[in-house]
Amino acid sequence: MNEEIFLSVSDVNNYIKAIMDKDEFLSYVCIKGEISNLKFHTRGHLYFSLKDENSKINAVMFNYKEAGLSFIPKDGMNVEVRGRINVFVAGGSYQVTVNFMKEDGVGNLYILFEELKKKLNEEGLFNENNKKSLPRIPKKVGVITASTGAAVKDIISTINRRFPLTEIILFPTLVQGSGAKENIVKMIEKAGNSDVDVIILGRGGGSIEDLWAFNEEIVARAIYSCKIPIVSAVGHEIDFTISDFVSDLRAPTPTGAAELVVPNKLEIVRYLSDYKSRIISVITKKLSNYEQTIKKYKNNYILNNPTSMYSKEEQKIDALLDKLNISMKTRIEKEQPKIKNLQEKLITTIKHKIEKEENKINNIKIKLDLLNPDNVLKKGYSITLINGKIAKSIKELNKGDTITTKLSDGQVISEIK
Repeated sequence: MNEEIFLSVSDVNNYIKAIMDKDEFLSYVCIKGEISNLKFHTRGHLYFSLKDENSKINAVMFNYKEAGLSFIPKDGMNVEVRGRINVFVAGGSYQVTVNFMKEDGVGNLYILFEELKKKLNEEGLFNENNKKSLPRIPKKVGVITASTGAAVKDIISTINRRFPLTEIILFPTLVQGSGAKENIVKMIEKAGNSDVDVIILGRGGGSIEDLWAFNEEIVARAIYSCKIPIVSAVGHEIDFTISDFVSDLRAPTPTGAAELVVPNKLEIVRYLSDYKSRIISVITKKLSNYEQTIKKYKNNYILNNPTSMYSKEEQKIDALLDKLNISMKTRIEKEQPKIKNLQEKLITTIKHKIEKEENKINNIKIKLDLLNPDNVLKKGYSITLINGKIAKSIKELNKGDTITTKLSDGQVISEIK
C-alpha cells in the first residue's frame, strides 16, 4: 500500500499558482464590471472587487497613480480593466492584477446617489444655516446603530473613556439589508422624541451596497426633520453617504463621532482647575484691595468727624467773601482816578484830531481852488475852443474856422481871417 503524502497549504496554493501562471488565457484578460469595496492603500495601491449581477472577483492595481488614470475610481462605477489572473498565495484566493483601467459608465447605485444628492441639495436639506449646534456637555447621548458589532462598542468605549458622566441610550436598528431604512427612520423618530441631547447615527465600513440604507431618501428626510442634533458616522473616512450631507455634523468614523459629541474629562478637569485658580487669585486680590480701602477710610479724620469738615468749609467761604468784597472795593477806588485821567486825555486827543483834519481840508480846498479853471480865467487868461475841444496849438486852426474864446464872464465867437 502506497504511503499518502500530505502537502502543506502553501504547497497547494503554490501549485495552483504555477498552473495559472502558465495559462496563456489567464495571462491577459479583459473584464468589465462594477467597482465595489474600493480601498486606497497608503502605499499607492488600489484594492477593490469587480462584480456583475451574479458574481464578483477581487482585483488589485499597484501604483495606480503611475498608471495614468484619467479619473478617480469610486464605488459603483462601471469600468473596463485589462490584466492577468493570478493567485494570492498567502490568502489562498485568486485575483485580477490590473495594469489598465478606464470608465465604462457609472453604476446604477452611483447614479441613484448623485440624483438624490442633487435633489435634496436643491430643496435646501444640506443648507449650513439649517444645521443645529452640538451641546457642549451632553447629559445623554442617543446612539442609533446595530446593537452588535465594532461600531457600537467603539462609540460606548470612547464616550465612557472621555466623559463617563454622560449617559448612553442605545436605539438598536438594522443597518443594511431588507427593512433597514424603515428601521433607521423609526429609531430616528424615537430618539428625536426622547430626552437625549445629541444623536450619533452610524455603522462600520462596507461596500456601497452595505451602506445603502443611509443613502435612502426617507432616512435623509427623517434626519432633517429631527429636532435634536444628529452626528453622522457611517463607514470609514473615505465613505460618503446622503446621511453625511443632511446631518448637522459628519464624523469620519463612529469613534470620531463619540469624540465630537462629548468633551475629554481630563481637559474639563484641567480647565476647571485653572479656572478655580484664577477665581481664587482674583478674589484674594480684590479682598486685599478692599481691606486696604476699608483701613484707609477707617483712619480718615473727616469720615470720623464729618461735622468738622462742614464747619471748616463754612469758615473758608466767609473768609473768601470778605476778601472778595474788600478786593472789589479797593480795585474800584484805585481805578477811578485812572478812568478820569483817561477820559480827559481822550477828549484832548479827539479835539487835536479834529483840528488837524480841519487844517488838512482847508489846505486841500486851497489847492483845488488853484486848479479850478474858472479861477484861472479870473486872472485874465482865456481858453480857445474849436468844435467843443480845447485848442492846444495854432497848428490845429485853419483859415475860415470858427473858434470860441472863453473868458471869466462869458465867451466870444470869432472867425479866423
